[in-house]
Amino acid sequence: MLPATSRLTSSDEFRACVRGGVRVGRETLVVHAVAKPGPPSRAGFVVSKAVGNAVTRNRVKRRLRHLAAASLPVASPSVDVVVRALPAAASGDLSGDFHTAFSAALGKLVV
Repeated sequence: MLPATSRLTSSDEFRACVRGGVRVGRETLVVHAVAKPGPPSRAGFVVSKAVGNAVTRNRVKRRLRHLAAASLPVASPSVDVVVRALPAAASGDLSGDFHTAFSAALGKLVV
C-alpha cells in the first residue's frame, strides 16, 4: 500500500512534475519524474477513460500503486513521479514497462 505521505495530491504538484521533469515512455505507460529536496519520494497516477471502463481503470491504478510502493523507497534521490497509463495498460506488461521506465527516469535525473 502506498502511504498518504507518498502520494501527489494537488494539481499543482502533478503539473510541476509533468512540466519540469524528465519523461520516459513505454508501450503501456509514461513516467514523468522530477528530483526534489528531501524525502519522502511521492507518486501520482493518471488513468483516463481511454484505458477502459471503471473496473479496468481501478485495476490498473491498484497495480500501479503496488509497483510504485515497492520502487519509491529504493529511489536514491528523492523524486516526485507521475505515471500516466496508456490504453494498452489494460492488457499489456505493466510491471515490466513500469520498472524499465522508472529506472530510465531515475537514470536521466542523475546525469
